[in-house]
Amino acid sequence: MNFLILSEIKHLNMISFLEKRGNVKWESGKIIYENISHFDWIISYGYRYIISNYIIKKVRNPIINLHISYLPYNRGAHPNYWSFKDNTPKGITIHFIDSGIDTGPILIQKKINFGNEDTLKKTYLRLKIELEELFYKSFDKIISNKITAYPQKGKGSFHYKKDLPKTINWNLNINKIK
Repeated sequence: MNFLILSEIKHLNMISFLEKRGNVKWESGKIIYENISHFDWIISYGYRYIISNYIIKKVRNPIINLHISYLPYNRGAHPNYWSFKDNTPKGITIHFIDSGIDTGPILIQKKINFGNEDTLKKTYLRLKIELEELFYKSFDKIISNKITAYPQKGKGSFHYKKDLPKTINWNLNINKIK
C-alpha cells in the first residue's frame, strides 16, 4: 500500500508505523491530484491547506483526518485553546474529510479530561499523544472498513486562525483562560 501523510510536521512515529504497512510519503505543501493519485490512503494531521473537493472526490479512498478536538466542537484552527475558552467538550476525533472544514463523518473519537494543574501546552501535547495512539489502535479497522463512519451531530463551533488572540501564554494554567 502507498500512504501519503499531509502535515506541517514530519511525524516520525506515524511514518514508522505506516512504513510497516507499505510505502510512505510526507508532504507539507499544497497538493494537486496528479501528484497524489497513486496513493491508496491519505492521512491529514495538522495540515493547513484546504483540500479541494475535486481531490476529495477523485482519490481512491476517503481522506482520513486526525483532529485534536471533540467534533463538532472547535472545528478549524487552534481547537485545544478554544475548548477551554468556550468551555466545550475536550477530546480527539478521527474523521473522513468532506468539502467542509472538519465537518466530515466521524470514525472514532474520545473525550479527554484534564487536571486543574494542566497548562495549554501540556493539554496540547497530551491530546497529540492520545490522538496518535487512537490512530495506531484503530488504523487496521479503519482501512478494512470495520469502523462505520457516522455524521456529526449538532452545530458545534468553528474558529479561524485569525480568531486566536495575538498573545497567548501557552504555559498558562487552563483554569485561568477566560
